[in-house]
Amino acid sequence: MAASGSATASGDLMVDSLVSSCGNVANFVKPIGVCYSDRIGCRSFQRSSMRLKSREPYNHRPMQHGYFIFDVTQRSFSFNPAFDTSPKNCHASSSPCYSDEFVPDMTVNGLSCDEQLATTTVSADQYDIAERKLKLLSGSCYLPHPDKEETGGEDAHFICVNEQVIGVADGVGGWADVGVNAGLYARELMSNSVRAILDDPKDSIDPARVLTRAHSATKAKGSSTACIIYLKDEGIHAINLGDSGFIIVRDGCTVFESPVQQHGFNFTYQLECSTRGDQPSSGQVFMIPVVPGDVIVAGTDGLFDNLFNNEVTSIVLQGTQEGLNPEALSEKLAASARERALDRHRQTPFSTAAQEAGYRYYGGKLDDITVVVSYINSSTN
Repeated sequence: MAASGSATASGDLMVDSLVSSCGNVANFVKPIGVCYSDRIGCRSFQRSSMRLKSREPYNHRPMQHGYFIFDVTQRSFSFNPAFDTSPKNCHASSSPCYSDEFVPDMTVNGLSCDEQLATTTVSADQYDIAERKLKLLSGSCYLPHPDKEETGGEDAHFICVNEQVIGVADGVGGWADVGVNAGLYARELMSNSVRAILDDPKDSIDPARVLTRAHSATKAKGSSTACIIYLKDEGIHAINLGDSGFIIVRDGCTVFESPVQQHGFNFTYQLECSTRGDQPSSGQVFMIPVVPGDVIVAGTDGLFDNLFNNEVTSIVLQGTQEGLNPEALSEKLAASARERALDRHRQTPFSTAAQEAGYRYYGGKLDDITVVVSYINSSTN
């Protein structure tokens, strides 16, 4: 799908593997790539300032070398310029990701999340956020596509602990058609993002600037989506480009969802080591107030293509009620997404989008799955 010289890498849909392992497809063909020169809907640093509804805050798989968590506990970082793909310079979870159950849709106080969001708009200033020191407690889980485990898959992510920044990237699988492992691009992009974060003053990190610097420094072949989220006392600052992204969950309801950026069905916005791809300036920038007790779920499309938002929020609500830490909750979400990806019959966000695009497609989408869960805490909590 990634055509040399034409920059038409149109997604990571592998029809043969989908037919055999995770979906029923009739008359399904690979979507035609849209040339970048014809791209639609590009925005230059579209900024969104959100006022979210406010509620009382509530108080054996082996490690894959493509699973990158940069657990930065000191403001120093050393990495081989050639981008060593071994895990020796990063900390990664090797905990298994299993789930034997699926949580039901849920309501809070008798209202659905949509009803509450539509009827409640209260300034987050009521929480006196400025008087609190917000903290980001994060954990993650990465499940490579079963066919890509030996190469570590095509996703990458990082967690900078002291800097309170997280990031995810999804290498565009269509490059495999021309013999390119886009996972190398995604990993280098995340590595360079960490470098840029550590070069910024700790209290004035700008995700858009970070992504711009990382993109200009990334030289591997391939392309990737990107999402970077930074917590400051007044809320989160984020940039998202493509179909990775994040949601904010409050009391079991989604109060914010980053929009998907696609040129067409299964053809996401993507950064590339050339001027032919989308540029960081096409990413959407968000500044969103958060409160203690909020949960941020960031992930690649392996999560959001297989689980609807109400399913994600239900799992988050159940997990927090059970006292799960962020890593355990990320494992639960990843396992649920993988379970759904293998389901040939249940409706998924991906099958819904395929049907809306005119394809007869059913079931989940088998893919790399990255989930980063972050709890928003305060110093008084």
